[in-house]
Amino acid sequence: MSKRYPTGTDDEREAAVAAASLAVQQGQLVVLPTDTVYGIGADAFDPAAVRALLAAKGRGREMPPPVLVSAATTVDALAVRIPSWARALIKEFWPGPLTLVCHQQGSLQWDLGDTRGTVAVRMPDHAVALQVLERTGPLAVSSANLTGMPAATDADRAEQMLGDAVEVVVDAGESPGGEASTIIDVTGERGRVLRRGALSLEQLNAVLEPLGAALTDEG
Repeated sequence: MSKRYPTGTDDEREAAVAAASLAVQQGQLVVLPTDTVYGIGADAFDPAAVRALLAAKGRGREMPPPVLVSAATTVDALAVRIPSWARALIKEFWPGPLTLVCHQQGSLQWDLGDTRGTVAVRMPDHAVALQVLERTGPLAVSSANLTGMPAATDADRAEQMLGDAVEVVVDAGESPGGEASTIIDVTGERGRVLRRGALSLEQLNAVLEPLGAALTDEG
C-alpha cells in the first residue's frame, strides 16, 4: 500500500518531496501532482521501474510514457535535431502544458518502450513536481489513471486507481489545470498535433506563424 504525504506546509512539502525522491531512487513508483493532471512516475533510466509503471496503468510497450524534466535546457540531453521553431515553443510555453515528441539522443541508456527513436518531453509548471524532478532527474510520467479511465485531478482518485502499485502519493490538492498537455510531434519539417490539450492551436500558432511554421491540422 502507498503512503500519502500532504504538502500544505513547508515542512510537509519537504517531507513529501524527500519521500517521493527516495522512492524513485529505490526503483519504486510515485504519484505526483503536475500543472495538468496527476501523474504516476518512475526513474526514466530504470527499465524495470518503467515496466512497472506501464503494468500499473494496464499499458503495453507500444504506449511509452513521456519524460518530465525540471529545466528546459535538459531537453538537449535527451533529444537531438530540435527545430528552431520547436525551441520557440519551448521558450514560450515551458514550464507549461506542452509535450514535444523529439528525436531521442541515441546514446541514452534507457528503455521507455517502443519509442521508434523518439522521446516525448515536458517541463511541468508545478512547484512540487519541479522540486521532485530537481532531486531525481528526468522521470517517466504518465497520467495517474488506469488505461481507459479519466485522468486523476486529485490525489484521492489517483490513489483509488493506483494506490496498490505505488510507494508514495504526493497530495497537493486539486490539479490547477485539470486538462492534459497538448502533444506536438516536432520530428518532421512541420509540427503535427498528436493530442489536443490545454494549449490551443491558436496559442501555438501565435508563436509559429511569424516563423513560417504554423500548424495546420490536429490529430
